[in-house]
Amino acid sequence: MTVFSIILQVFSLSIGTYYLFIAVFGFIPKRESAEEVFDKYNKFALIISAHNEEMVIGHMVDSLKKLDYPSDFYDIFVIADNCTDRTAEVAEEAGAIVYKRFNQEKRGKGHALEWMFAKLYAMEKQYDYISIFDADNLVSSNYLKAMNAQANKGYKVVQGYIDSKNPYDSWITSSYSFSFWCVNRIFQLPRYRLGLCCQLSGTGFIIAVDTLKKLGWGATCLTEDMEFTMKLALNDEKVAWAQDAVIYDEKPLTLIQSWRQRKRWMQGHMDVATRFFTKLVKKAVNDKDWTALDCAIYLVQPVRVLAMAVILFMSWAQTFYPDGNLGFIQMSYLFKSPVVWNVVVALQFLYTPFVLAFERKEFNRKMFISYLAYIVYQFTWIPITIQGMIDRKKTEWAHTVHTRQITIAEFEKNK
Repeated sequence: MTVFSIILQVFSLSIGTYYLFIAVFGFIPKRESAEEVFDKYNKFALIISAHNEEMVIGHMVDSLKKLDYPSDFYDIFVIADNCTDRTAEVAEEAGAIVYKRFNQEKRGKGHALEWMFAKLYAMEKQYDYISIFDADNLVSSNYLKAMNAQANKGYKVVQGYIDSKNPYDSWITSSYSFSFWCVNRIFQLPRYRLGLCCQLSGTGFIIAVDTLKKLGWGATCLTEDMEFTMKLALNDEKVAWAQDAVIYDEKPLTLIQSWRQRKRWMQGHMDVATRFFTKLVKKAVNDKDWTALDCAIYLVQPVRVLAMAVILFMSWAQTFYPDGNLGFIQMSYLFKSPVVWNVVVALQFLYTPFVLAFERKEFNRKMFISYLAYIVYQFTWIPITIQGMIDRKKTEWAHTVHTRQITIAEFEKNK
């Protein structure tokens, strides 16, 4: 047990230290070029994959129609995927070009996108980039302008800033919002600054059509965004970052909805990890490729969650065990002091408020109470991770119902 406890702690502490090192670069001010890169207006195909989204699809299409970008240089496409409601009609009335897809065997966003890409390739009008969205999103007016600037710098794949459409609706939506705000600042931005590969987040990203044709999509698992990110890393392509290209995403309202969604994420994560981890490690070693290694480290995050859970449980158990000895040695005690352990634990709960303050997010009394609940939310990742590992081979796709009806004008007015 002693050796096992030390291995767990070295593993967890090593990855945590690495993440901390990376995160620092998200806070260091960096001088950006004062000149906006403008070679041309790239042509964009904006694709929304929608399954029974009649409640929200109209407002999403409307926000895209109001982008501060020449209308001749982008078109809006909606995939009405296996819909049984009025999604197609509402989208068409809002001004989108609608394609209806019916396939009960190949269900899910990844399959729908692959189907749509083939149709785009065959069109007379050709595009430089494709941008992917979810039906419940709203998009900031400068989204395409910011993405176009990154495209003109030569980036082939770019992820935008995922913000929250409903951060104050419930403690669950607040918890999601805290997580995404932190990810943007301490995960995505520093990797972009270090020249590493950011992670695609399922919505609000662009892909160059020539890159998509060269590599093929093929990302049809439960987390198609993560799958395609790893495919890019193996093929020496990186996901860049556009801090000013903001997408407002609707977060689930209830713990049950959140549990189902995060379990699906974890199933997909484990599926991708089993297929890509070894390949990424081999590439990292053979090519001395830091990007591949960084992606491989990201894929073992579920294992780290479980390792930290075991460490925490054993630490508590040893504290309350009558004899005080379960053979579990905390590394901090090797240095004759529990200070190191206590600092590490404290940092897990203090960095989020720090990020929120840095991001200038509102942190009122209601948000403070939500943050206390956020601690509970974080602990729910433990059983969700276990379930995701067990069900990693299951590919059933559960649809999250979205009902938050708000226009981009109303949202920005109330921000």
